Amino acid sequence: MATKKAAPKKAAKKAAPKKAVKKAAPKKAAKKVAPKKVAKKKSARKPSAAFMKALTPSAELAAVVGSKAIPRTEVVKKIWVYIKANKLQDSKNRRMINADAKLKLVFSGKGQVSMFDMAKHLSKHLK
Repeated sequence: MATKKAAPKKAAKKAAPKKAVKKAAPKKAAKKVAPKKVAKKKSARKPSAAFMKALTPSAELAAVVGSKAIPRTEVVKKIWVYIKANKLQDSKNRRMINADAKLKLVFSGKGQVSMFDMAKHLSKHLK
């Protein structure tokens, strides 16, 4: 088989002649621009009073989160701390929570509950 040798590179191309630079025409007077409207700063979000209302947990839920009255959001946070500390999240399907003896009472006797159904079960134990 015969291989083609690359042709030697041509000498650098001749520089293209530069075009004549036009003199800049005098600029027109700048248009008057209206001052930009300053966007109103958004105020910090205020939490809903319903979420911040302290609720008393039932005896079954108190075994996990404590007996002190706390808001619903804090109950969910404490439940997740308990789940993570005891490694109750299913290893294959992370959306499922495997209930231990304490959580079975909270989850209406179910051995496994979806994380999305957890709030439904918690609401039955908060007053």
